[in-house]
Amino acid sequence: MPVLRVSSAFAPVLPDGLRRGSTIAISGSVSLLLAVLGAASADGAWCALVGMPAISAEAARDFGIELSRFPLVPSPGPDWVAVVAALLDAVDVVVARTPARLADGDIRRLAARVRSKGAVFVPFTAGVAPRSGAAPWPHADVRVSLEPGDWSGIGSGYGRLRQRRVTVTAEGRGSAARHRSVGLWLPTAAGGVEPDCAPPLGTVIPFNPAGVEVVPRLAEVR
Repeated sequence: MPVLRVSSAFAPVLPDGLRRGSTIAISGSVSLLLAVLGAASADGAWCALVGMPAISAEAARDFGIELSRFPLVPSPGPDWVAVVAALLDAVDVVVARTPARLADGDIRRLAARVRSKGAVFVPFTAGVAPRSGAAPWPHADVRVSLEPGDWSGIGSGYGRLRQRRVTVTAEGRGSAARHRSVGLWLPTAAGGVEPDCAPPLGTVIPFNPAGVEVVPRLAEVR
């Protein structure tokens, strides 16, 4: 089955894109969620949202989301499992805000349905895990999270927040077991997501008035 594409900015943490038949848990922010879905949506995938908070249509478009293929089920009520299962039969990607309590058997049945239907299931938690000490959606193939970073745009007492530097991490099972991370601008000043190509904080950049390319010694880059 073809893989759903993600932005190249996420290549270090999602090198296989959004693999059909997999469960990819996302936690930390709605901006991270929209950025992960953007390329797949722009390519034609249908992405349904279940039980999610209000999302800015303008922000979604900035990340590449095609709103005509972005159905919302704001309040699934006690039928959360049935609603998610039905959507897995019909659309490419189902994003669902995880309830406070869910039986382990329901989690396993949803995972089996994801595999059989070739969909992508994205359980979403805002910030912390739903149960103290537990990883968000422990049966996920990949878990992607965001570590809040620094906003920029405010000057000396004036201005507005324009862009944010964050760290996105991923870990999971099987080939995704190795912990991976990448620095990103999310969002950028123009909206969307881009790699953070700036040197790490504390890096000393030598003054080079002649404009000559400086090649660091091996000992300097270890």
